[in-house]
Amino acid sequence: MPTALIADDERLMREQLRARLTEVWPELQIVAEARNGQEAVDLTEQHHPDVVFLDIRMPVLTGVDAARQIAQLPTLDDANGWPGCEIVFITAYDQYAVQAFEQGVVDYVLKPADPERLKLTVERVRQRMSERAYHDTSAASAAPLAAHTPAMQQLLQQLAAQISPQQPPKLQWIQATVRQTIQMIPLEDILFFISDEKYTRVQTASMEALIRKPIKELVEEIDMSLFWQIHRSTLVNIKTIAGVGRDERGRQLVSVRGSSEKLEVSRSYAGLFKGM
Repeated sequence: MPTALIADDERLMREQLRARLTEVWPELQIVAEARNGQEAVDLTEQHHPDVVFLDIRMPVLTGVDAARQIAQLPTLDDANGWPGCEIVFITAYDQYAVQAFEQGVVDYVLKPADPERLKLTVERVRQRMSERAYHDTSAASAAPLAAHTPAMQQLLQQLAAQISPQQPPKLQWIQATVRQTIQMIPLEDILFFISDEKYTRVQTASMEALIRKPIKELVEEIDMSLFWQIHRSTLVNIKTIAGVGRDERGRQLVSVRGSSEKLEVSRSYAGLFKGM
């Protein structure tokens, strides 16, 4: 049975959406309800739903910020095997929803939920879930999850800026440790970022540096129109991608101009290079 999580700080709105979903998608199981964005992230990590309905305006974390954190949760590359989820925004703010919908990477429900419009949303979500299930039969042809696509990441950045215009500007430089010195590295000079548990390696054509900042924070702070996330621990500069090959195990490996290192593309992001 497909599962879903509903996140809205208004109890009546949660109850109404639950009732309407029961009408238009009777087999859908609502596994949890969240009252704010942070609860939505925590409950998504706990229950691994197929669909997350997020109110755009919520306390603690907005729905947009919650979606960005959900996109960074462990998926098929980790032991739990969760294939990720579809994101649907709930909003009374049509200007945000229309922009999201027009880019074709996410659907939305306007408050109060209209049964006919919700039925259309459900049909689209089910279609995307079906396509993903088909692609997931082969790691080589896996389609990226909506929340993992570059278009979705760029969209979430744009929506976050509209909802919270006081957010700091995107980083233009990275302050990093190179041997015993601190250096300022222009973002456009960086070939890729790779994280481990404690540090993130910053690689340019001429040097390697370390920063204490995980990938999930970098995704929030840099312009994601300049970088693609190809793994939960890897961001690559789009302009430096030279090609994509495969190893003997069928894994996709990205070649980067200015470096001999091959960057592994995780299963969740394999669809970024579909057809290569």
